[in-house]
Amino acid sequence: MKPIRVSGAASALLMAACAATTVAQAETTLQRIQRTGEVRIGYANEKPFAYTTPDGTVTGESPEIARKVFAKLGVKKVDAVLTEWGSLIPGLRAGRFDVIAAGMYVTPERCKQVVFANPQYQIKDTLITVPGNPKDLHSYGDVAKKDASLALMAGTVEVGYARASGVKDSQMLLVPDTTAELQAVRARRADAAAGTALTMKDLAAKMPGQVEAQAKFIDDPSHTGYGALAFRPEDTDLRDAVNKVLKGWLGTPDHLKTVAPFGFDKSNLPDKTTAQLCGG
Repeated sequence: MKPIRVSGAASALLMAACAATTVAQAETTLQRIQRTGEVRIGYANEKPFAYTTPDGTVTGESPEIARKVFAKLGVKKVDAVLTEWGSLIPGLRAGRFDVIAAGMYVTPERCKQVVFANPQYQIKDTLITVPGNPKDLHSYGDVAKKDASLALMAGTVEVGYARASGVKDSQMLLVPDTTAELQAVRARRADAAAGTALTMKDLAAKMPGQVEAQAKFIDDPSHTGYGALAFRPEDTDLRDAVNKVLKGWLGTPDHLKTVAPFGFDKSNLPDKTTAQLCGG
């Protein structure tokens, strides 16, 4: 059998194709989204951070910030991928989307899996209970001491906060989203649910007279959450470009106007960097 030979012209075409493939492979996420003008964000339904409205619009503090930031980078189209909270980081790393825009807290553990932009807000937690707060719960420690049951969204930092305060796993009801937290308290399958103060207030507003957010909540100051956009570990150039935009935009009238509809104001402006929060 005679060997197959490639003609000079065919060889040149093959080499060009290989070179094009190499260039495509070397293209970073930042380069791709600027070339195409499109970026995909991953989010989980949690008001006011990121959620879907009844008409199908994806909005919230984090998606709206993402839209403004990416527009400043020349990226006009923002597609959104709804994902359960616990699947956000795996979905990002698997390439289902380019950025997590869900108000995700920066923690040392997560910093080992993704790279975060600098925080865009800071916020504390609280509880929702049935009206009257019959077990008088005003802290994670109260839940532990009174052997109360606590609904928590799986994969959130609140699970760790509760454990650190002595809440046993047997006291926790782990659920996929905040709606399930609300229903657990309303149906009295849990004595309370925990989450960010803005989220819990929003849940209580959905069912006045059936659940209430606790205005008095005592917590470790170190549990203050700092939310940020998150990227794949190799996308440091994208992270750096986003940080450059955020540095000149956070705290401006346009930024505050963007986040005001979701309950954020100057008091939520962050006072720490991601390097500090990651332990770097």
